[in-house]
Amino acid sequence: MASTDNSSKQSSRHAPWWAVLIITALIALALFGDKGVLRALQANRQKAGLEAEVKALEAANAQLRREIEALRSDRRTIENLARKELGMVKDDELVYQFRNRPKTSGTDSGPTREEPSDQ
Repeated sequence: MASTDNSSKQSSRHAPWWAVLIITALIALALFGDKGVLRALQANRQKAGLEAEVKALEAANAQLRREIEALRSDRRTIENLARKELGMVKDDELVYQFRNRPKTSGTDSGPTREEPSDQ
């Protein structure tokens, strides 16, 4: 009789293997499933990124609306844009164009002069 009591105490102390398997499967499903915790965390990060992108696009959109309104109503804005983008000038203005010097290697001591050769 002592052996029967001993075996029942032993089985009650250790959970059956199938219960451990079911609990492990449920935990794995809760973490890695389609509606799991990890997927929810990823969705929250993606949502935050998209909200930041929407906010930036709304700010850019507002800036473009201000530019459109200025182009519709302000002649000075149109004139400045024509000067900058199209290179337009008024009839009584002079335009000075400066060429950029090409960069040379070494020290630049100013213009050089070639000596005539004696031939």
